[in-house]
Amino acid sequence: MEPALIIFALMVLFAFLGLGVYVTVKAVGAAKRGVDRTITQARRTVEDTTLRARSLGQGGVSGSLAQLRLELRTSMRSTQQALYEGVQRDASLRESIGLFERLSVHGHELDDELKRLEQDPNRKRIADSLPDLRERAASITQAADSLRWAARERARKFAADDLTVLSAEIEVESVALREWSRESVDHLAAAADAWDAAQASPSAQTTASGQGGAARGTGRGPGPDADAARAGTTARQAALNPGAPATPYPWEKRRRPESTT
Repeated sequence: MEPALIIFALMVLFAFLGLGVYVTVKAVGAAKRGVDRTITQARRTVEDTTLRARSLGQGGVSGSLAQLRLELRTSMRSTQQALYEGVQRDASLRESIGLFERLSVHGHELDDELKRLEQDPNRKRIADSLPDLRERAASITQAADSLRWAARERARKFAADDLTVLSAEIEVESVALREWSRESVDHLAAAADAWDAAQASPSAQTTASGQGGAARGTGRGPGPDADAARAGTTARQAALNPGAPATPYPWEKRRRPESTT
């Protein structure tokens, strides 16, 4: 028995140790990915700031290259953000993301080439190749802009259609609620009147039957004194046994019973 318990305790210990190692590895990996994202974002921000400063502060070939890189990076980044955010709501954008990834290959190649040309001392040759570089950059940015605006227009159209359908459903429901309210009030009022009549009828029948029996026992018909007595008896019974309260509406609060103390 004791060896079995020892083996079981060792198995539990190894399981906890393995779980601890797994959690530690996952935590380290998540922290490393977070640090990598932070570094990448910081490096991207620094590069964009530098390119913006060069495009505004420098002229000639250096300023043109910086302007091309800035326009290319801005367009590609905006399109990537729009597509990857939109695919979470519209799965049909997965094909567009595939096209964008193929376009990104050309964008990265052009950006790397422009980055290398910034360090090239032969400014004349760079100036001669600027028209071709501008054409390639314009082709890539136009394709990226087309994908981005198409995705945004698709999302806007779906939102407008959904809002139209929702407005129609709300209008139908509002009409139904108004019809239901009028019918319910009429039914509840009729039920209250019927309840009051049903509660008043047994008292009148009991009083009339009692007075008829007394008249038959004396051998005399009902006279004025009998009518007055009957009216007084009916009034006293009505005071002692008041009619049931009207049926409350569903939205009214129920009255709390009075304390007997």
